[in-house]
Amino acid sequence: MKLSDLAAFAAVARCGGITRAAAELNTVQSNLTTRIKTLEAEIGSPLFERHSRGVVLTEAGRRLLPYADRFAALAKEAVAVARDDGIPKGALALGSMETTAAVRLPPLLARYHAAYPSVQITLRTDPTATLVAAVLDGELDAAFVAGPVDHPDIAVETAFEEELVLVTAERWKNLDALRAGTPESGPTALVFRTGCSYRQRLEQVLAALGWTCPTRLEFGTLDGIIGCVGADMGVTLLPRAVVERSGWTANVRAHALDKTLRQVKTLLIRRRTSYESSALLALRDCMSGDRAANAA
Repeated sequence: MKLSDLAAFAAVARCGGITRAAAELNTVQSNLTTRIKTLEAEIGSPLFERHSRGVVLTEAGRRLLPYADRFAALAKEAVAVARDDGIPKGALALGSMETTAAVRLPPLLARYHAAYPSVQITLRTDPTATLVAAVLDGELDAAFVAGPVDHPDIAVETAFEEELVLVTAERWKNLDALRAGTPESGPTALVFRTGCSYRQRLEQVLAALGWTCPTRLEFGTLDGIIGCVGADMGVTLLPRAVVERSGWTANVRAHALDKTLRQVKTLLIRRRTSYESSALLALRDCMSGDRAANAA
């Protein structure tokens, strides 16, 4: 079984068709068709069902796909290991929650880039659950997510410690005023997409305040949530450092929460069994230096 055949199979599965996969891989359709047929002959079972709009995986294809992805990740890692001479350089694929990317990462990544300009950083923002899956799948070298994360294949370390606050429009002076001025059904919860751990914590906070089934509106951006909170569309839960970001405090108010609800750690996670490159080690060193300086 050739890695190139598995890569072709994974591309067709990801793109949902041979035409789109050929365009993505910059090759001809006949090449992919041949590779897929070779795999199907070796396995002894069809991997795709063809239809007018493209292809879908068969049961055999669904079983094979995770292994194809793992082979691809392992091959990529092998190249990185062979090239790594101890000097931080090359690609470093990071993930982050949008809140962390907005406030915590700019100074850290600026210092890192100044010290290691040969590292090409890519940063992807997503909810915690999506980032954990991407680290496990080898799509990301590491990611900044909300704790706790308990998975046997994930190594974690604390990157930042945050105080979460309930964020409302500026006119709500305190939580008692919010309770008195909000319908029995509770305020609308303005949240990120499913998989965001702050979203889960917000539901706990609202339940503690007596609202167990709030209406939810989902947003894809931090600016969108903050803007709508300022317009009094609803409430959200965010780190205090995010709320205090310049330009936002005039329209919103941050309300302190009980200790059991307000404390959360932002973790740097990586796959436990994957090779830790010099570039990633250098990032962890920068992060450790920041923690030491703050402690002093």
